Amino acid sequence: MATISKKQEKSVSSLPIRTRFYYGWLMVVISGIGIFFSGPGQTFSNSVFIESYMRDFSLNQTTVASIYSAATLISGLLLFFIGRLADKYGRRIMLACVALMLGLACFYNSFVIGPVTLFIGFFLIRYFGQGSMTLIPNTLVSQWFMKYRGRALSFAGLGGLIGAATFPPLINYLIEAYDWQTAWRILGATLILFFVPVAIYFVRNSPEDVGLLPDGAKESINVQLNAATISEDSWTLAEAIRTKAFWFVMICGAIPAMINTGITFQIFSILSEQGINRMSTAFVLSLVPIVSFGSSLLAGFIVERFRAHRVLSLSFVLSVLSPIILIFSEQYTIVILFAIVWGITQGLMNIPLGVIWPNYFGRKHLGSIQGVTHTALVIGSALGPIQFGWAYDQFGSYTSILLVCSAIWAVGAVLAWIAVPPSKRT
Repeated sequence: MATISKKQEKSVSSLPIRTRFYYGWLMVVISGIGIFFSGPGQTFSNSVFIESYMRDFSLNQTTVASIYSAATLISGLLLFFIGRLADKYGRRIMLACVALMLGLACFYNSFVIGPVTLFIGFFLIRYFGQGSMTLIPNTLVSQWFMKYRGRALSFAGLGGLIGAATFPPLINYLIEAYDWQTAWRILGATLILFFVPVAIYFVRNSPEDVGLLPDGAKESINVQLNAATISEDSWTLAEAIRTKAFWFVMICGAIPAMINTGITFQIFSILSEQGINRMSTAFVLSLVPIVSFGSSLLAGFIVERFRAHRVLSLSFVLSVLSPIILIFSEQYTIVILFAIVWGITQGLMNIPLGVIWPNYFGRKHLGSIQGVTHTALVIGSALGPIQFGWAYDQFGSYTSILLVCSAIWAVGAVLAWIAVPPSKRT
């Protein structure tokens, strides 16, 4: 094997700690923690505060939901800035800055006093939480892995599932033990005091920056041959948007964001129509992340053996069933079946959606590309609850919108199947 050059030796020594394993796996752990700490900006956390806002600000649910959707929509439209900054300044600086801003946004939310300040608070928490604190960790993992990118992203994604199970009961406890203002301040202090230093000290932008290779590959006898094995086409955003695959996969990313957010936001109302009590519905919501946990891990290994777009298409085909099952969820056993199918499909689709972008368009401009695609995702999540509410007001039930959701899943399955990897013209 060839010896490591003095320049590479110096780069390796720049790592904050020496590990017996590939340093990229530490990036996976930190990315998972980062996705976990996106929790304060996620819907499952903000929903716990809604009743407090309604009570203290004399607002009804429709007003709060409208403010929340508007703030989410605007944050999504501006998310591409974060992607460009990540490409320009690196993931290390941007992850620390975004975590700091999210912590400060938590403190700001503890001082909101009415609709206007609440809108600003929702915008900040969604922009730096739901958007940025998921975008940057995912692109960081993709920088460090190529061959094992699927499993690496699946392991990092577990942070989001753990956050979904942890933050709602934690926030509810803090509100009951203290008040909602204190809950926000504790969340902000934890982010700033714990995660920001971790990001600054441990994160490195890419393996090449510290004399390593993606996936922990070793130096071969022929260094040029080794470099060739990790070469990849790097597409700019302008080049990527000219391909059909870019638009097809972006639509496929917006579909689950729209439908799953809409169902989550209205799940208590939907199942209440079927005669299911709130306690049973809460159990269903806690069951979904557990099922997703297993299917997400499985998906990480599947996408390394099969084309990611076909795995994504399969998950969409399965998703066609979940709204239909929900329509007929008059018995508790059927509700459990819905939770299992819903959890499996969520876990299966998240990983190929994360893998496709670096696999198709390379790592160099990944932040800019995924900044745009995350914009579509956030916009979809903003529109979901509105469509479900409108359908219920118009037709008096959720049956029609759930049938439409099944049709949309079917369209997504077709788009995913034909979203083959693009070829770059030389």
